[in-house]
Amino acid sequence: MFRRVLIANRGEIAQRIIRACRELEIECVAIYSEADADALHLRQADETICIGPAPGAKSYLNIPAIISAAEIADVEAIVPGYGFLAENAHFAEVCRSCNIAFVGPDPETIEALGNKANARAMALRAGVPVVPGSDGPVDDPDDALRVAREIGYPVMIKASAGGGGRGMRIASNDPSLVNSFHAAKAEAEGAFKDGTLYLEKFVENPRHVEIQILGDRNGDVVWLGERDCSVQRRHQKLIEEAPSPSIRPEQRQAMGHAAVTIAKEAGYHNAGTVEFLLDKNGDFFFIEVNARIQVEHTVTEMVTGIDLIQEQLRLASGENLRFKQDDIRVRGHAIECRINAEDPARDFQPSPGKIDLFVPPGGPGVRVDSHCFSGYSISAHYDSMIGKLLAHRRDRRSAIATMLRALQEFVVLGPKTTIPIHRRILRHADFRAGEHDTGFVERYFSGPSERSV
Repeated sequence: MFRRVLIANRGEIAQRIIRACRELEIECVAIYSEADADALHLRQADETICIGPAPGAKSYLNIPAIISAAEIADVEAIVPGYGFLAENAHFAEVCRSCNIAFVGPDPETIEALGNKANARAMALRAGVPVVPGSDGPVDDPDDALRVAREIGYPVMIKASAGGGGRGMRIASNDPSLVNSFHAAKAEAEGAFKDGTLYLEKFVENPRHVEIQILGDRNGDVVWLGERDCSVQRRHQKLIEEAPSPSIRPEQRQAMGHAAVTIAKEAGYHNAGTVEFLLDKNGDFFFIEVNARIQVEHTVTEMVTGIDLIQEQLRLASGENLRFKQDDIRVRGHAIECRINAEDPARDFQPSPGKIDLFVPPGGPGVRVDSHCFSGYSISAHYDSMIGKLLAHRRDRRSAIATMLRALQEFVVLGPKTTIPIHRRILRHADFRAGEHDTGFVERYFSGPSERSV
């Protein structure tokens, strides 16, 4: 096991990693930008190093500065968490060349899976169902038109290097496809410096279900149940839960088997997530692999009792998986609400600023992962997450009741937050019945046509 690691991240995930390391008796070095000088996790780390000014490009994305900090601090490994450099193959390669372990997959695996067109081709080779679409990248609007006419409208244009909903457009006819192609390409080039696009048939109102995997360097892979992430807004997840309320046991087993098959095809080790769409007929389709820990990994931890950050560290240090597939048990039901500093009444506009009062909820079945405190300021330079609120109970109905109670208790004065809309979503009849899909939020909670619930 590692003796000393550097955490290449900030906010709640940095704090989460420190907690995992403390229990494994690993020393932690925390980096920070000038904007994060008062961050809570800095008080918990063994050593702290400022790596630059507030903008991410000059701090948390500054590879030379991070590597220099790691060498100065004499660490054995770098833990990236999620976001920033977590899926950056070049960063993983630099770590390897400097003899510093990267807590995640190998750079070659990140590179292969980070290109979604390549990942799609890999799934096809493995015999895993994929959404009908292009065999690879589409080079120009004429190529896109040809594919769209073959598979039929509506289609989804996607950036091969995409993520977070960027570089994605839906087209329902030839003219909109041409316009969307150019818009998606420009957005992808701006966001990822890679304008490569591919096409898929647009699956209308699907469920979004993902499978958590863990793999070691011997080629052993296990899956740890599924998470339903269908409550989304513009491809950004708002609520996640485990297990999914909408899939049958045979579907669950088939998706788990497919996730393991893809992971083995990719030679995957460490923690990862294989994402699927589930259509109205109950058919599932592979969409991508996230080669890192997910924001919502906590949901899986609640129902399995497995600390995924600790497992990442063990696997990266060279240990083998400590359990077999038959050892994995899902107990009860867990729900996570992402509490963001955003104003739902203003189209989820970010609401940075000072938190005048922060009182998180507690009690049986409640978990809060947050880096915030009274007097803390939400920076406009980074994402707007205040924290993750989780409820874990014996069944879904009880978990919803506990979550509503916890949301009622949660006090955040100052910035606008998503707490009110979470309460409305959890009270909606479709959500309670488990009949929601990825279009649920747009149908009921967006724009002037928003319905009261």
